[in-house]
This record gives sequence, C-alpha cells and structure tokens, in this order.
Amino acid sequence: MSLKRKSRELVERRAQILKGGGEKAILKQQALGKMTARERIIALLDEGSFQEYDLFARHEGRDFDMDKKNLPGDGVITGTGKIFGSPICIFAQDFTVAGGSLGSMHARKITKIMDHSLKMRMPLIGINDSGGARVQEGVNSLAGYGEIFYRNTLASGVIPQISVILGPCAGGAVYSPALTDFVFVVDKISKMFITGPEVIKTVLGEEISMEALGGARIHSEVTGNAHFYAESEKECFEQIKSLISYIPWNNKHKPRALRPRNPKNSYKIDEIVPTDPKQPYDVRDVIKAITDSSEFFEVMELFAPNIVIGYGRIDGQSVAFVANQPNVLAGVLDVDSSDKAARFIRFCDAFNIPIITLVDLPGYLPGVDQEHMGVIRHGAKVLYAYSEATVPTFTLILRKAYGGGYIAMNSRHLNADFVFAWPGAEIAVMGPEGASNIIFRKEILAAEDPEKMRRQKIKEYKQKFANPYVAAARGYVDAVIEPEETRKFLIHALEVSASKDAPQPDRKHGSIPL
Repeated sequence: MSLKRKSRELVERRAQILKGGGEKAILKQQALGKMTARERIIALLDEGSFQEYDLFARHEGRDFDMDKKNLPGDGVITGTGKIFGSPICIFAQDFTVAGGSLGSMHARKITKIMDHSLKMRMPLIGINDSGGARVQEGVNSLAGYGEIFYRNTLASGVIPQISVILGPCAGGAVYSPALTDFVFVVDKISKMFITGPEVIKTVLGEEISMEALGGARIHSEVTGNAHFYAESEKECFEQIKSLISYIPWNNKHKPRALRPRNPKNSYKIDEIVPTDPKQPYDVRDVIKAITDSSEFFEVMELFAPNIVIGYGRIDGQSVAFVANQPNVLAGVLDVDSSDKAARFIRFCDAFNIPIITLVDLPGYLPGVDQEHMGVIRHGAKVLYAYSEATVPTFTLILRKAYGGGYIAMNSRHLNADFVFAWPGAEIAVMGPEGASNIIFRKEILAAEDPEKMRRQKIKEYKQKFANPYVAAARGYVDAVIEPEETRKFLIHALEVSASKDAPQPDRKHGSIPL
C-alpha cells in the first residue's frame, strides 16, 4: 500500500471517529442546550492549540454483544492544549458515545492524561458528562474509577485540578470532582448525585426531580460541592480562564504577575465601613478599593456568604482574600463558612498564593443547631489551615474582632506575618455591651439610673479594652493604619515577604480535624 493511500485511510478513519456518536446523537445533545465534547474543548482552549491523543483507542468489552459495537474513542476525548499560551492537559467525556459511560479503556485514557499532567506539572481540566459506570463491563468500570481517584489524590497540591460538570455525574463518578480543587457547574445542565431520583423513589417512596436533587444551584448554594455557577457553558469557560489567570501552573511556581494598576476612583476605602459596629456593609467593596483595577474574582459566591473568598491583584501580583461579610449574619464563622475558608486557605498555601485576611466579626455563630452540627470540629479547620500555612499571610482588622473569631481569622497568635488594624477596630473577648453587662452587673443594678450607668461603663470598657492600641502595645498588631494607607502597607508587606522561608516540623503530614 502506497504512503498516499495510507494517508487517505488515516484521514477517513479520523473523520469517522470525529463524528462521535453520530448525527442523531449530536442533535439530541444540542437539543438539550449542550455542546459536544470537542466543541467544549475548542471553546475553552487557545485557538488551534488542542492536540488529541488516543483517538483510535477501542473499548475492551466482550459481553452482552459489546464486541460488536463501535464506540469512537470509547466515549472520552483526551489531549493537551494551551490557555493564555501555557500548556494544560484536558479530557472531555462524550455523551453522544454510549452516554459517556466509563469502561476500562475510557478510564485508561483518562488516567493516562492524568499521569502526563502530573509528570509534566501541568494543570488538569476534566469535563464530566457521563451516565456513570458502564454496566456491561462490570467491575472493570469500578476499577477504572478507583484508578482515577488515586491519581486525583496524588496530584493534589502539586498541580491545579479543575472539574467541569456539563451533564450528569452520578454514583462513583462524583468523587473525582470532589477530590479536585475547583468544580464548575452550569444552570439546567449540571447534575451531581450519589443516588438518582429513581432509586430514591424505590427505596424511600419520595418523588424528587433531578434538578432539586443535585442541580447546579443546589450544589452552589446548599451543599458547597460547586465553586462556580454559570448560566451557560460559554460563561463557564470564561470563568475557568479567569481562574487560570490567578493561579500558578504547579506548586513549584508563583502565579504570573501582570502590570500593576491602581484601584478605581469610585471605591473610596475610607467611606465604605460604617463606624457603628452594628451597621452592615459589603466587604467586597473594601477588597475592590484595594485591588488592581478594583477587580475581584470571587470563589463559592453563593455558598456560606457570611465569608467571602477569592482572588485579586495588588501591584500586579496575584493574592487571595478571606474576608468576613458583615452583610450576612454579621460575618460570623459557622460550620459552612469554616469549611469554605479552610479549604481555600489550604489550596492557596499549596500553590504559593499570598493570603490577605479582612476581619470584622463578632465570633462564632452560637446556637444548639451549630453545636450539634459540629461547629467546634469545623471551626478548628480554620485554625489548622492558617496555622500550617507557609505562604505570606497578612491580616487587616477592619472593625470588630471578638473572642474566638479574633484568634481564628489569622491572628498574630496563628503566626500571621503582618497584622494591621484600622483606628476604629475593636479587639476584645466580646463586644463592649455584652462585656459591660457581665463585668459591671452589680454596679449597674445598684445605680440610681441603671441605663445611664450602663452607657458609662460601656464607654469605659471601649476606652480601656475595645480598641486596637491595647493589642498594638503588646505586639499583637504590627501597625494601626488609616484606611487610605491600606494598599501601601499591603504592597510593602508583599515585597518584604517575597522570599519567605517557613520551615516545618519533620513529619509525614499533620492530622487536620476533617
């Protein structure tokens, strides 16, 4: 056979496989408002950068007439490409081929590209759109999931792992995304659950829709399984690109620096935070008054909104923010916000991203429900995450920092590198009113005018304890600064911390209170 004829055969074979599950299956996919697997890859990566591997891989099923079926690419597309000119590894399950079900070869293609991403220290993006394990291959399918989970774990903290849920993701399949660093979902398209509506109806006799059970909104607002929520696949891909711009390609590098820009003049940092500690405000406005171009890329925006996490840039450098949100529950720490913050802190620490903590909270959320849900254990995760962090960490106390909340939000006592406070900051065991009611109870009750005495004692307590100067006198606060000085102090802190070296005890690993 001539080389020309062989080339023609290659073109024909390739063209046949590129059709995926065929025109009918593709039209059905599009009717659901979904792109095909290849369309998704092309839309996400730099133009013309995708290189596919294992195009001609064939499934190994032999039972139930599987040997007679042609499954192009065995239902998954794998390869490498670029985002912003830098290489990444990617796989996308093809729902048009056997519902994107995972068989042994399907799994082997995924684990092969995972091995490549870890060896080459490149980010891994997985696009999930699958009906789950391929039942015709039995335990081989389950083994495939196990091999994937194992590699997710090996790669954790070494390369960024991103999961995109663009279809069903059920049963064992949900655990790979859960093991990755960031999960993206799209409204009315993404579905994640361990047991489907049919099983729940059979076992429990309850009717529930797939959307209500594990739709995009549920996992973004209620479960916290998703980090980013989008209205469309196109918006989702733009979110992924934004995230990629803030994080490094692996744990041996720092995020790419950009040209420094000043914050927008519309954000007046000295006018955002009210002096009344009971009056709410949006802490995101404080962040935008600090960051370059006033840009802030929020993570897990819809889940546990009493704490805000995300990325911005200061003087061109990528930084992470963890901030109490006085607009929601006065910014208290609770079970969900503690989990949200702790996981984010640990990711940033693993990937060399400095962490800036903005503090304004009355403490941990009290109540029987929180205690029974394990707020002690969950709250301890924040303490652990900050204490083990070796990246530069800076803390700014905006207004109030009471009790255990003061300690937990990266205080000096958890080894913060720099702690700053605004002049109106109140740092104490508890709020002045509550403290005065306890400490001066007898004097207040014995007074001719108890209310007048109470106000007087509150004022005395504030002057003596609830201010930043007591903590500054003991070295717990490095500098009391004007709001307008905040960006200048943070830029300087970043500069002097650039070569931070924080040796850790010789150990296999710690034991975080999971």
